[in-house]
This record gives sequence, structure tokens and C-alpha cells, in this order.
Amino acid sequence: MKRILAILAVVALAGCGSVSGSGNRLSIATGGTTGVYYVYGGGLAKQLTDNVANTQATASVTSASVENIKLLASGKADIGFSQTDTAIDAVNGTGSFTAKQPVKAIARIYDNYAHVVVAPGVNASKVTDLKGKRVSIGPPNSGTQVLARRLLEAAGMNPDSDITKQQLSINESVQAVKDGTIDAFVWVGGLPTGGVVDLATSKPDMKMIDTSDVLAKMQEKYGKDYYIGLDIDMSLYKLEGTVKTVGVANVLLVPDKMDEQLAYDITKTLFERKAQLSAVHPEAKKLDPKLGQQVAPIALHPGAARYYKEKG
Repeated sequence: MKRILAILAVVALAGCGSVSGSGNRLSIATGGTTGVYYVYGGGLAKQLTDNVANTQATASVTSASVENIKLLASGKADIGFSQTDTAIDAVNGTGSFTAKQPVKAIARIYDNYAHVVVAPGVNASKVTDLKGKRVSIGPPNSGTQVLARRLLEAAGMNPDSDITKQQLSINESVQAVKDGTIDAFVWVGGLPTGGVVDLATSKPDMKMIDTSDVLAKMQEKYGKDYYIGLDIDMSLYKLEGTVKTVGVANVLLVPDKMDEQLAYDITKTLFERKAQLSAVHPEAKKLDPKLGQQVAPIALHPGAARYYKEKG
């Protein structure tokens, strides 16, 4: 818990200070305060402020992927974290989006893991066991909700009628399990996620469900560009064993009309300050320019493409 508080302190500091005169004021759309996006975004904000001339970057709390893309498209954010499934929907104008969204990618950064967390004493060992139970599928306008709905549908359930649906943030979901007001929740995020660490510490008899049995159906419907199989090492949550689950890549997005030099500077800072970002959250250790440019079918921003070309 001390580590989480220290990380959040770094995030808060990233938003302090000001830029005198002309310069870039960058808003980074992240996610909930106990999720990886927010911690990672706060670290990125600090590095951009410290290393890009005349730049002040701040990380903002959001509902995550869907909201982040809408903020980028409306000019209310300059950088946004998103799951790849949501980003592909955005550029195609499908799923949660009624029109193609004007965004491009600067990097693939790390993978998200579907956490299907079951409260202590609840009898559920696979996704279909959630039928009839009180389940949070994530907040509206989140990538968690996009994947959670698809996960339940692949298990043959209607998310709107086969469960008692709740739409809670990761913070609210963790508290609801502690309070006994929900039976399970879906969270899609990196490892470890602070909110889940907190829950596992206070409720060590919580469980996570293996979701690998629905992966093939999700890939069949949406394609392997969307979903992959991953393993959650439960020791990261101070628990035992490994849980197989559905994974989805994460990308950093910017408006498609962002200045090329600025997009280049953001991309360069992201990779060249890897050590500093890794000290904020371990998922940043996965930063790699070879992986970073693997964003298809989302288009790379020209500024990011120039950085990757220089790196060979």
C-alpha cells in the first residue's frame, strides 16, 4: 500500500507547476486512480514536462478508453491511453462510436489482462457461473466495459439481462466487494493493478476466474488483432497460482492533426525515458520501439513514424 501511495504522489506532482509564456499544455487522458493508466500517465506527464521544451503535461482521471478517444476527438485531450479493441472500433466508426474518430497511434505500450474477480464465498469458477449474479462490468465509456460485454456474450450470456449489471469504476468495484454489494467484477488492466492489490491484501480469499475458454469465440468474432491469451501471475497480488485469461494490447493515441514535431517529441520521450517510467510502474519495462510500432490496423502518426524510422 505504501508503494501505491508513493506512486500516486508522483502522479500528483506531475500536474504541479506552470509554463510561462507560449508553450505546449498537454492533457493526458488516463483512467481511474487505482488503475495502471493513471499511474503510468502521471509518470509520462512528468517526463514530458521535464524533457520537452516549453511543455507542461498533466494526467487527468477518466473512465478510460472510450472516453479518452472522445476527449481526443473533441480537442479536450492531447494524449490518450486506449485498449486496442476500442481504438480499432474508433478508427472504423463501429462499436461504441457512430463515426470514424480522428485519432492516430504513437505507440503500442503493454498488454492489458482481463481480471474477472470473484468475491469471497461466491461460487463461480468460470464465466458462465456469473449468470444471475451481481456483476460490475466497468464504468460507461471504458474499455473494460467493451471487453466485459464481449466476454459475457462469448460465454452465451446477455450482459443486460443474464446478470444483475452494475457499472462501477475499479475503485468502486473494489469497495463494493469489501461491502458485499456485488458478487464479482470485471477489470481490464495491466499488472499489477493497485485496486486489485488492495482488495487481495484485505480479502486474500478472493478469486479470479480463468477466461481462456471464451477466447476462441472472441477471436472468431473480432479477430486475433483484438484479443490474445495471457497468464496472470497471481504472486503479483500476493496470491498463489496462475490464471489464464483474455488479453488486449494498449496503445497511446493522439489527435490525427497533432503537430508532427510534437508527436515525434512525445514518442521519443516515451522510449528514451523508459527507466524513469519503469520506476513509476513496472509495465513501462515493456517499452520497446519494435513493439511500439505494431499498432496496425490503427495508423501511426507521422511524427511517431519518423521516430521509429530513425531507430531503424
